[in-house]
Amino acid sequence: MHVVLSFFAPAWLGLVLLFAGGGARADSLPDFTALVERFGPAVVNISSSQNSHGEVPGLGAENDMLPEDSPLYDFFRRYFGDEGETPEFGGEGRSLGSGFLISSDGYVVTNAHVVEMAEEIIVRTSDRREFIATVIGADERSDIALLKLDASDLPRVEIGQATHLKVGEWVLAIGSPFGFEHSATAGIVSAKGRSLPSENYVPFIQTDVAINPGNSGGPLFDLSGRVIGVNSQIYSRTGGFMGLSFAIPIEVVMDVVEQLRTQGRVTRGWLGVLIQDVTRELAETFALPHPRGALVAQVVPGSPAAAAGVQAGDVILRFDGEDVVTSGDLPPLVGMAKVGDQATMDLLRQGEPLSLEVLLAELPENGHDDLGAPLPEETTANAIGLVLADLSAEQRERFELAEGGVLIEDVESGPAAQAGLRPGDVILAFDGVDVRDLAHFRELLAAAEPARPVAVLIQRGAGRMFYPLRIPDQGDSATGD
Repeated sequence: MHVVLSFFAPAWLGLVLLFAGGGARADSLPDFTALVERFGPAVVNISSSQNSHGEVPGLGAENDMLPEDSPLYDFFRRYFGDEGETPEFGGEGRSLGSGFLISSDGYVVTNAHVVEMAEEIIVRTSDRREFIATVIGADERSDIALLKLDASDLPRVEIGQATHLKVGEWVLAIGSPFGFEHSATAGIVSAKGRSLPSENYVPFIQTDVAINPGNSGGPLFDLSGRVIGVNSQIYSRTGGFMGLSFAIPIEVVMDVVEQLRTQGRVTRGWLGVLIQDVTRELAETFALPHPRGALVAQVVPGSPAAAAGVQAGDVILRFDGEDVVTSGDLPPLVGMAKVGDQATMDLLRQGEPLSLEVLLAELPENGHDDLGAPLPEETTANAIGLVLADLSAEQRERFELAEGGVLIEDVESGPAAQAGLRPGDVILAFDGVDVRDLAHFRELLAAAEPARPVAVLIQRGAGRMFYPLRIPDQGDSATGD
């Protein structure tokens, strides 16, 4: 039999011919049957008697109710029920997610959001036994919870190492998507060390494994059958799987589990800096050959970083022997460090390498409120399009500035607007020099080399950030503020 394949043949037909005719063979694909048979019994279903207030359980990153015109709406309503109703399967409880046994005496790992606000937690094993679980502890920052069952001689998983994972490697998830218990789905590692906006202290493993509501808290296995992550979040525009799944690396999980088991809470190392990514433009202003590292925009007073001598404008390139490629790499490294440990940081300060020792403290549970901005006044913009003014005593109190800085009252078209500066911002530093007042800023601007990008440190509300600003090569006057 002869097969003619045109240029317009569907892609799947080419794959069929490839596997049938040689080259890569179909039997070279991974076989997960032995893995599922051996470790599947250690995966559990977690349900609760508490109503979930109409939210779809286990969605993770986008836990919103689906619109009525969604193709999944009828499915969710049928199997998870409306608010206040009992679902058609799952017994008297609402199925929330998955988990897995890490010890034969009944310790279970799952996501913190799976058991959040639960009045009674029921853990069901693969042999249909049910146990009432006790919450040993939960950590919201890592989204990990540790449960305990009153049982013995239970099956358990084996713990692996996520640090050895490679992008493209096969992985397998077992869980209860949509309440269908012990479902197995496979895929590959898409990326490592992903930083998500809501989770600064977790370097997520990104996969294309099909993860859906109910998979949350379940294990992610490597080909050897060892758990290398906990499935936690999905990125979805519909509420269903779209090819982007995120798992918490097992090293982070087990560190949290050990702290929850021994002390009931989790402590993390704290450096005390606000950081940002180094863009191509900022790399040029800080004498970096290419964008890398974490740029320090602000040092918290009284923090370990302040005590070690870290300054705004420093670029952190290595922390405790680990490279900091992007700003998202730094928080997990600091968070995993032990409170009271001394760490070495390699920095770049004004183009010169520098090494500092820092004694880490415990990450505090606090934050900053956004500060309001004063109203602009009518005046003339300078050469970069800014209308500036000295700070009043009231404004200094609002921005918590004892000295220095100038207030941006208006932004007209020009380099400043292109850089992203806004009315109400306070300029703290210009090209590595702290700005004392308006007259000083005029001097710095006038002396700046035309057509060269400079880094401008801005305070916006309670946060600080560097912006790359290119000085116009037009000989414009820098006065008139």
